[in-house]
Amino acid sequence: MKPLTPREIVAQLDRHIIGQAPAKRAVAVAVRNRWRRQQLDRELAREVAPKNIIMVGPTGVGKTEIARRLSSLVNAPFIKVEASKYTEVGYHGRDVESMIRDLLELAVAMIRAQHADTVREQAEACAEERLVSLLLGEAIGSDDSRAATPADPGGATGEPAAAVVETNPVRQRMRQKLREGLFEDREIEISIRHKQAIPIIGGAGPDQLDPGFASMIEGILPERTSRRRVTVARARAILIDQETDKLLDTDKIIEQAIERTEQSGIVFLDELDKVVAPGDGRAGGADVSRQGVQRDLLPIVEGSAVTTRHGVVHTDQILFIAAGAFHNASVSDLMPELQGRFPIRVELNALTRDDFRRILTEPDAALTKQAAALLAVEGIEVTFEPEAIEVMAELAAEANAGMENIGARRLVTVIECVFEQISFDAPDLAAAGDTRITITPAFVRERLAAIMSDQDLRRFVL
Repeated sequence: MKPLTPREIVAQLDRHIIGQAPAKRAVAVAVRNRWRRQQLDRELAREVAPKNIIMVGPTGVGKTEIARRLSSLVNAPFIKVEASKYTEVGYHGRDVESMIRDLLELAVAMIRAQHADTVREQAEACAEERLVSLLLGEAIGSDDSRAATPADPGGATGEPAAAVVETNPVRQRMRQKLREGLFEDREIEISIRHKQAIPIIGGAGPDQLDPGFASMIEGILPERTSRRRVTVARARAILIDQETDKLLDTDKIIEQAIERTEQSGIVFLDELDKVVAPGDGRAGGADVSRQGVQRDLLPIVEGSAVTTRHGVVHTDQILFIAAGAFHNASVSDLMPELQGRFPIRVELNALTRDDFRRILTEPDAALTKQAAALLAVEGIEVTFEPEAIEVMAELAAEANAGMENIGARRLVTVIECVFEQISFDAPDLAAAGDTRITITPAFVRERLAAIMSDQDLRRFVL
């Protein structure tokens, strides 16, 4: 984890998310505490539990974005799941342990990418040798590999690529032409290995099977090899991946991925309110399994050992951030034991017109900047009058007040309506030399007038 201070974390979040200072401070402190725990004595660190957070607020106010941006800041495995898609054990559907398995798979991919960077140069050199052999039409076997020669980088000699001297002038000339890009569009035939997918057994997919059983089935299924004709450019990417796999230590990657999952993993559990029954907390009818999801979540959040196909993952130090609107229920309707596992509770405020105005202009990737950048590809320069931004913010706030409040997501609809005709006509405008467009308040009102005035149409369009 990057040892960012809480103030630095909040400053980074402010670049992308407007407002919601209490939520930002809460997650910043929670992440910093995880780093602090790693500096403690091992015995004491074992006793320090993560401070899980539950964020309460309407949709579209930044709950998911805060958690997502946070994970990228600290380079931690992060997964967003919806509590409503899980079911109680014994019912058909995904069990809650699958979120930990998915989190580990993300960590494995993250660690693998980091290790791949360290062997990238060697893998590229090996792939280049195979491409030279393919282009020369050498007899290289069914798997496109050939016996190690003095020209092989890291071959039987074990020497690095830079220490090997090529003695074959034909291969030297071919390699030079290959590096100059003279063969990028030429098609060659290569072998590609495919792992067969685990079949659906008894109506259960791979993610619903027991991890041990799924691993056994995966080991039994043989790899398929197929021959394909691809361009040299595409073949290079495929061969680099194949050579990278040969150079990586899979066991080490899995070991580090499990450790990173346990020590740095973040699970964002959205729509928690959907598995809460208001009032006495007893669900009934068709949704009887939903209340059981809370009982199944409890040991995962509390700390348990989850069996995966890569090994056992302990969830004691995984940070859980839950979120929900809680319109029809309250946090107090959760099981008391589960409430206790989310000691930090943060209220997020509904967005105002001023918030909308800031969202349209201040973030690094604000919607207005995105729209202008897309049209710049066509050669069109777009500028916004400040009053036009105010009008868009005002209309978005009015739409949220008159209909379902969907927060900042309403701005996406507003921007698309404003730019729909411009985006359609952009190639023609550029061809005619009309490359400058100014978005004015009158233009915004004109584009949104029909939708804002038709109450029935607004229900379905805006």
